[in-house]
Amino acid sequence: MFDIRKASLLAAVLITCSGAQAEPVDANTINRIADEGYNRGQVATLAAYLSDQIGGRMTNSPAMRKAEKWTQQTFSGWGLQNVHLEGYEFGRGWWIESAGARMVTPRPLGLTAIPVAWTPPTRGTLSASIVVAPIRHVRDLAAWKGKVRGKIVLISYPDDAKDGTSAPFKRYDEAELGKLSTYDQPHFDPEQSFDLYKKYFELAREIDRFMAAEGAQALVKMSYRNGGLVQGEGYFHGKSDTVSLPAVEMAAEDYRRLARLAKVGEVKLELNNNVHFDDRDTKAYNVLAEIPGSDPQAGYVMAGAHLDSWVAGDGAADNGAGSVVVMEAARILSQLGVKPKRTIRFALWTGEEQGLLGSLAYIKQHIATRPRPASAAQAKVPEFMWETYPITPLAGFNDMTAYFNLDNGSGKIRGIYAEGNFAAMPVLRNWLAPFASLGADKVVAKKTGGTDHEIMAGMGLPAFQFIQDPLDYGSQVHHSNLDTYDHLRTEDLRQASVIMATVLLQAAESDTPMPRNVLPKQPTATDPFRYRDPAKD
Repeated sequence: MFDIRKASLLAAVLITCSGAQAEPVDANTINRIADEGYNRGQVATLAAYLSDQIGGRMTNSPAMRKAEKWTQQTFSGWGLQNVHLEGYEFGRGWWIESAGARMVTPRPLGLTAIPVAWTPPTRGTLSASIVVAPIRHVRDLAAWKGKVRGKIVLISYPDDAKDGTSAPFKRYDEAELGKLSTYDQPHFDPEQSFDLYKKYFELAREIDRFMAAEGAQALVKMSYRNGGLVQGEGYFHGKSDTVSLPAVEMAAEDYRRLARLAKVGEVKLELNNNVHFDDRDTKAYNVLAEIPGSDPQAGYVMAGAHLDSWVAGDGAADNGAGSVVVMEAARILSQLGVKPKRTIRFALWTGEEQGLLGSLAYIKQHIATRPRPASAAQAKVPEFMWETYPITPLAGFNDMTAYFNLDNGSGKIRGIYAEGNFAAMPVLRNWLAPFASLGADKVVAKKTGGTDHEIMAGMGLPAFQFIQDPLDYGSQVHHSNLDTYDHLRTEDLRQASVIMATVLLQAAESDTPMPRNVLPKQPTATDPFRYRDPAKD
């Protein structure tokens, strides 16, 4: 079993040993990085252009193609080398030209709604009465056979509004940061990924098939947040995966109003989803750029953030913020003319919102592969959810000596999640030490997921995500129509850029590569005695 006392003793020994080592980057260089980032930083103008001029960037959409071109030109203009795109098969582009939703009976009323991504257009104004048919499981569909023809179907359960119990905007205090200093032991459930697939992917597919076969006109789901927020997330982007029915996500307050009205009389809506598919190029592209290293045998260090976003807002915080920090770190280091031992590579990923697809494609091309699931049912699960073994390293597996990711909004950096890599923790503490006065000194063993470092760290690579102040990211901004420039904190982005540039240069100049974690092998089930409850599936 894991013994926290032994782990603490090991960490203390490693800290003592590492403290005797010379820092790879001298103090004057760190000061020059800070001077360039704070006094001549460009994160504000970069973020404004990306969010205001280009806007939301669905993978393979026209806006994303514009962002791919702009980021390449910007990297090249700063003097970075090997600026290029790496493509992978993705599927259809999709974008919204205009959209509208309104109630016409029992009274005229504009409604807050957004088309669900990768659903088809209404081809003009669609007018129909509604039926409220909440669907939580595939087995619920049978109850609506013969009852939805010609209707706009509201498929979410209109649960009650809940009181807000915490402030929507916050920064971490020391007590809250201290709570992150825990280690969650690994948990392996061989059925977990398939359960998630059934809940989030298979159910949506079956609802569309059933309702289309029954003659429904369109689907409406309720936003999972209150406060007039909508997101519009959708996942059927494959060219052969397009769903049949137009669909919108509606603000929770408007959805509940419609559900109440439907209890007492007829409710009629008009929907107009003027959306477009774009099949000119089914490949998506990651944007890569480099500052070359002096030792071709020393490998490379890497910084990454995802360039793609949803389109309810402008993709400013998720993840324009991380993207411009990566770009600004590249600009700072290039401007200073650094000549690192290891190559410093910068990556702007795409397809992250659909399942870490861009970083996964990079891993499969350069780092390691894992086999397809043996069963046909498990093979349906999106690839980022696969938990198959053995993991097979490729020739470039050892070339990546460190990866740093930024993808939790625009809050300032407070530290690093070490992803269970205990041996790396004292090294990371040393590299962050110059920024303790900026509140960026926490290194925690805890893992964090849902972004592009996750699969790399899960393969034993030294891949890390920064800890950031939450601000209003998780409470209001994440994926929503509030994800605009106004919700960025550019002073925090400047701080993050300085830290990102410094840590990258430390990793690139270090005499020894960052300690790796073990290459994972097939785990045993954490709870071999669990019984599955069909009622909860």
